[in-house]
Amino acid sequence: MQLNQKFIVDDPANFKLKALHWANAFKTACYLDSNGFSDRYSAFDVLIAAGAETILETESGSAFEQLSKFLEQHKSFIPGYFSYDLKNETEKLHSNNPDYLQFPQLCFFLPKNLILVKGNEVTVTALNPIEIYDTINNVKLSTEKDSKIKFSGKIKSRFNRREYINTVKQLKWHIQRGDIYEINLCQEFFAENVALDPIYAFKELNKISPTPFSNYFKIDDRYIISATPERFLSKRGNKLISQPIKGTAKRSLIVEEDESSKISLRNNEKELSENVMIVDLVRNDLSKSAKSGTVKVEELFGIYSFKQVHQMISTVVCEVMETLSNAQIISNTFPMGSMTGAPKIEAMKLIEQYERTKRGVYSGALGYFSPDGDFDFNVVIRTLLYNSKTKYLSFQAGSAITIDADAELEYEECLLKAQAINEVLSQ
Repeated sequence: MQLNQKFIVDDPANFKLKALHWANAFKTACYLDSNGFSDRYSAFDVLIAAGAETILETESGSAFEQLSKFLEQHKSFIPGYFSYDLKNETEKLHSNNPDYLQFPQLCFFLPKNLILVKGNEVTVTALNPIEIYDTINNVKLSTEKDSKIKFSGKIKSRFNRREYINTVKQLKWHIQRGDIYEINLCQEFFAENVALDPIYAFKELNKISPTPFSNYFKIDDRYIISATPERFLSKRGNKLISQPIKGTAKRSLIVEEDESSKISLRNNEKELSENVMIVDLVRNDLSKSAKSGTVKVEELFGIYSFKQVHQMISTVVCEVMETLSNAQIISNTFPMGSMTGAPKIEAMKLIEQYERTKRGVYSGALGYFSPDGDFDFNVVIRTLLYNSKTKYLSFQAGSAITIDADAELEYEECLLKAQAINEVLSQ
């Protein structure tokens, strides 16, 4: 029988770092870090799950149904992720592009050990909470000079600049024809025969680009190392919250330039148009789970600043129908509109046609279900994916293509979004 025990720590940052290293020794682990960002929907600062009592790994077909049964059986914190290719279960779609990473399309687990950190209070849930707490405190952290990323591969892209620009032109032709009016085009950056220290890579990425939904997820030889700023979907009581990001501007160390960049983003007609298109799509998605008349935009065109970029974020909310399971709620909105386009199904068909690899975990969602019926999931962007068994490393970046899109600028936006990961790998 698992027990809960609370502890007060003098140095939460040091404790969570030790806990990350401790959790990484298990075959299955999840580390979610808000990096000091909080809003009215935040439940904790850090969640750490280590070891799996039982695990659900499956492919599309009946994944959401299996998850629903899994959640009914286990009333606990259940961390995990949804792969983008589960779209084939929610809609009549397919994925024929190659998959070089070989991650399960859905993975959730019941943790053997769970740690929640809020402020300087640590709650440990385990068979022996005191033993776990003492073990973590006794972890010896190596100095940075003792640890190397050991990245020796060469980063390549599935698109060169010319190919990407030509693809944008083809997608704009589809827009002109009326097939779609917005689409998120992503490109994969990858390396083969790679050796990587995943923990060190995550720590460096989190230092370069701290974000509200950073995460480190390990299943056997596969790693998700993420600095994502975007919330996909959260449930708090009877309220659903989605916060799509559309609109990106580079930050500057010069205060006047940085402020000017924010103002330009807020007044950029193209970015505003992209954002409102996705807000409308999210409103439509939420309506499938909402009580009649409760879907509303809580905030439109909010500008939020992160270490690398400014982002335009809107917040859409609703009251949820009580008859729906959490798995059904997510299925009704998945995958997220900010990473697909509008109309959603036609955009996903064109994504399959024009992109060159399966997205897999990228542009899926990672987070947790809690024992009280709430949940919180991010959008898997700004994320490094690594299979240490096959030595394959991958990260992707995308941008929204509309009729007004400048292909050169969209390509540069992809490079900006990939900048933090490139910095980590170039050290």
